[in-house]
Amino acid sequence: MLIPMLAAIVAITPLAIDMYLPAMSAIAISYDAHVTTVQQSLSIYLAGYALGMLTFGPLADRFGRRPLVIFGLSGFTLISLFISFSSSIETFLALRFIQAFIGAAATVVVPGYIKEVYGDNTAKGMSYVSLIMMLAPLLAPTLGSLILEFGEWPLIFISQSCYAIVLLMLVLFKLKMPSDKAKDSRSTQSFLKSYKTVLTRQGVKVNITCGVLTSFAFFCYLTASPFIYMEVFGLDKSLFAILFSTNVGALMLANIVNSRIVGRYGSSRMLFVATVFATLSATGLLIVNIIDLSYHYTVAMLIPLMGCLGIMSVNADAIVLMKFKKETGTATAVIGTLRFGFGSLAGPLLAVFYTGTAVPFSAMMLISVMLVMVCLLFQRTQPAH
Repeated sequence: MLIPMLAAIVAITPLAIDMYLPAMSAIAISYDAHVTTVQQSLSIYLAGYALGMLTFGPLADRFGRRPLVIFGLSGFTLISLFISFSSSIETFLALRFIQAFIGAAATVVVPGYIKEVYGDNTAKGMSYVSLIMMLAPLLAPTLGSLILEFGEWPLIFISQSCYAIVLLMLVLFKLKMPSDKAKDSRSTQSFLKSYKTVLTRQGVKVNITCGVLTSFAFFCYLTASPFIYMEVFGLDKSLFAILFSTNVGALMLANIVNSRIVGRYGSSRMLFVATVFATLSATGLLIVNIIDLSYHYTVAMLIPLMGCLGIMSVNADAIVLMKFKKETGTATAVIGTLRFGFGSLAGPLLAVFYTGTAVPFSAMMLISVMLVMVCLLFQRTQPAH
């Protein structure tokens, strides 16, 4: 029950991000605001989440993970409820920021718990959690649409509140780990010293960079895929939904494969091999779009590419987490903040290089994975300490 529970805790973020997407127009109408103003709540949420991770990561290392999970889920429950009663667009946007900020307290501790459970096989545990968690963004918009069939948009945030309170009950009665009682496993370093420890540890910067570049490639796909499939290739919404689900399926299958074999081969080898195959797939993706082949070829190249990105992501994170005993919360905060920060650049960069084709998106994904390969090759040339 522990791994599904931890995955469900992490899933509050994709649920909070994706569940209200079908209701954006309804929210704009109810506040007499422009829909673009409501869309800003997405960026505001990501900013609040990044700031929350930076704040609560070192606090989890110092005061323990359990108090942070309880605080995060309690706060998320209340703020989600407040959002459903908010009377103006300004209040709505402010509460979305607070919802993300407080929610980060619960999610930032999860990788630390996974490391505690799995030890040297942390990448295996991360794969299991990623596998379960990927269902959240896949199901969230559908759940949001379903809720709108039964009531107005505030019901979406009431349901998020109910989800969080169920998790809180489970945490209170079921989440009891040795580290929650062992005070000697906690960091005694100050807030800034914790970050210094994480950022100066041997081999950490390269693997964090690999994770950030992988995440950037993900965000390129997430940002560009609706435009690529529906505008460039002229596909309808139903086919887009099927193709999008296929790529999520590739990610999930890759995590199953990784969880089965990473114990045998190790995270470093899995990361390197996945990067080699990702480079080949991304090169193929760019070529089929330069020579303007049909969408079937783009889909055929994206499926293995997305699977490889999934394996790269969990193994890069696991390698970083394995380098720390007491600073896993701070390490998770650094990884998460950089990933969301750089991931948010995908949209503006795609806009700058817009050509009306799939070439810029393909080129950016290829550059991302090639830079991961450069990082890994650079790391191999460095003397071991």
